[in-house]
Amino acid sequence: MKKVRLKVLMLGSVLILAMLFSPGCSTGPEKNSPAGKNGKITIGFSLATLQEERWQRDMDILVAKAKAKGADVIVQNSNNNIDDQIKQVKYLLDQNIDILLIVPQDAEKSAEAVDLAKKKGIKVICYDRLIKNANTDFYVSFDNTKIGEYMASMMVSKVPMGNYIIVNGAKTDYNSYMYNQGYKNILDKYIYDKSIKIVDEIWANDWRPEDSFKCVEKALQGGKKIDAILAANDSLAGAAIEALSEQQLAGKVSVAGHDADISGCQRVAEGTQLMTVYKPIDQLAEKAVDVALGLLKNNYYASNTYISDGENDIPYAKVEPIVVTKDNLVDTVINDGFHRLEDVYLNVPRDQWPVK
Repeated sequence: MKKVRLKVLMLGSVLILAMLFSPGCSTGPEKNSPAGKNGKITIGFSLATLQEERWQRDMDILVAKAKAKGADVIVQNSNNNIDDQIKQVKYLLDQNIDILLIVPQDAEKSAEAVDLAKKKGIKVICYDRLIKNANTDFYVSFDNTKIGEYMASMMVSKVPMGNYIIVNGAKTDYNSYMYNQGYKNILDKYIYDKSIKIVDEIWANDWRPEDSFKCVEKALQGGKKIDAILAANDSLAGAAIEALSEQQLAGKVSVAGHDADISGCQRVAEGTQLMTVYKPIDQLAEKAVDVALGLLKNNYYASNTYISDGENDIPYAKVEPIVVTKDNLVDTVINDGFHRLEDVYLNVPRDQWPVK
């Protein structure tokens, strides 16, 4: 009788173990539940690049915002290589992340990364840049068309007639097209009545400043008169100004950029760059973290705005950009703590500082 009872007990133990470790059974929180991994949420953050100053800020601020809200972040940077970015997304998914934030290197090819995440039941948020035709769960960015409109509006107020060069960003970045649409929304009527002529327009591969430099250098060497340059970020604007400076034209040709990088703000203070656009990254990063936590905890985050990815309407959380000129540097980037006064006015004589 004892032997029979022992066999029954052993059989029961085997059945319990089999049930516990079978694919359809869980011993705790589900893999994708935010209650997993000791109750901590893990966000995967895939960056296309850290080439520009702003992306380093995005990374640091987002990690800090997430930590303050009790979440961990695993960061990967693909250095503008889409193949590497897809490999890095696979790596992040293997780390059992709860949600993926991605700054896509390529607006179309990054759809493969979204597909990989979806197959694992992981929600995807496009951070700053949109992925085309991928039906991601959310898009968190600035009002990118408005950024282009701000830049062009400021430029035509300064240069209502003349020859313009447009240096767009990378063709693989959908934001570049949104900025461009913003320019054209303002410029088209001036181009139509021939007040403004676009003497050259390029797309900078991977946002490379050297493409901007070569474009402006070539125009000047070809004898073209240039009155204004719209550059899709401050790095491209800086390269354009470098080409102008070789012909003693820095400060004489109006140049607009955006991102409010420290170098861009310094050029605005010095007078060699007409304007930049401040994009409050702390607001963007916090919004992205809030959306991520909302989607994980409630499977929902409210949005009244949508953007088409080509096939689908994606919920869109917008952060408003701010125009920065020589007149409001203190009231914007400095008072907001984005840059320090002494750094912005580093190359300006002390007696010309707006705050003594």
